[in-house]
Amino acid sequence: MLKQTILLIEDDEDLGEILIRFIEASGYQTKWLKTGDTVMDYVNNNMPDLILMDVMLPGVDGVTLTNQIRQFSDVPIIMVTAKTDEISRLIGLQTGVDDYVCKPYSGPELVLRIKAILRRVTTNPSPTAVETPVSATSTQSLQLDEAQLKISFGEQQQKLTFVEYSLLNLLISHPNRIYNREQIIELVYDSYREISDRTVDSHIRNVRKKLSLLGLDYEAIESVYGVGYRYIEPAK
Repeated sequence: MLKQTILLIEDDEDLGEILIRFIEASGYQTKWLKTGDTVMDYVNNNMPDLILMDVMLPGVDGVTLTNQIRQFSDVPIIMVTAKTDEISRLIGLQTGVDDYVCKPYSGPELVLRIKAILRRVTTNPSPTAVETPVSATSTQSLQLDEAQLKISFGEQQQKLTFVEYSLLNLLISHPNRIYNREQIIELVYDSYREISDRTVDSHIRNVRKKLSLLGLDYEAIESVYGVGYRYIEPAK
């Protein structure tokens, strides 16, 4: 069986060497690029199984690279940032990143996240869908596709990140049930991850925006003041 390849994009020599050792010790192949302006040539010819890259890179920054890659590939991307507050800002940009890691972090923690994301990708070889009615008078339905990480309503589709899919799946699977932010963090986000309430709120905003782009005519995810969020079923 071929080893999965992790592309590391990191300009810090010492950190890069440490990460390469941890990743390869866990059974993965690696490719290490040290500047952002070398990335697109590589991924156009050698698409890895997962990309791990810093936000700040010489040449081209990580956000720009992610936007360019997302034009032709859904390869999982983990973004590294030096500031916890930066995570909420990056989520707000809707870059299509699958996970975020804040420095400093440990090698074992990072490997756990890599394994979790790749496991979700490789264990969903065929499309599955969870349907819930959007309108009692319409034959259209809201569809969550785990294998392709997308949400559909009629002919409209929106791509989701892993976290956005997990968040929607949690709420839709338990309509009208209120989840506070602590419960959402525990049930949606990977272990060992430092998540703030602001991060949850940022993901909720992005999910709402994608639902509105599908043409839904009501607020499917409701904020319950002082408590949390819930998915509202359409009237029967």
